[in-house]
Amino acid sequence: MKTTKETLKGIMLLAWQFIKRNGYTKSEALKCAWANFKLKAKMKNQIVKFYFQKVDGSIREAYGTLAENMLPATQGTGRRANDTLQTYYDTEKQEYRCFKKANLLSINI
Repeated sequence: MKTTKETLKGIMLLAWQFIKRNGYTKSEALKCAWANFKLKAKMKNQIVKFYFQKVDGSIREAYGTLAENMLPATQGTGRRANDTLQTYYDTEKQEYRCFKKANLLSINI
C-alpha cells in the first residue's frame, strides 16, 4: 500500500475530525483513521468483512465492497457526500449501506 502526501493529509484531517466531534484521544483517532483508510483501499479491490457499531449500540458484521466490477449501475442522487459517513455496497443485502467512520471497530484482512 503506497501512501502519498495527500493520503497522509486526509488521514490526519479525519483523525482531527474524530478528536473534535467524538472526543477521541490522538492515539484512538489516528488508529481509527488508518483503519478507515485501509478498509476503503481494500474495498476498492475486493469484498471485505468488517465490523462497526451501529447507532443503537449493537455491533454489525458487514461484507462490503467498492470494486467497480461488483457494483450495480447507479445514478447521481444530487446530494452532497457526507464526509463523516463511509458508504459501501453490502454484498449480502445487495444494496448500498453506510456507517459512521468513527464507529468502525475492525477489519478482517
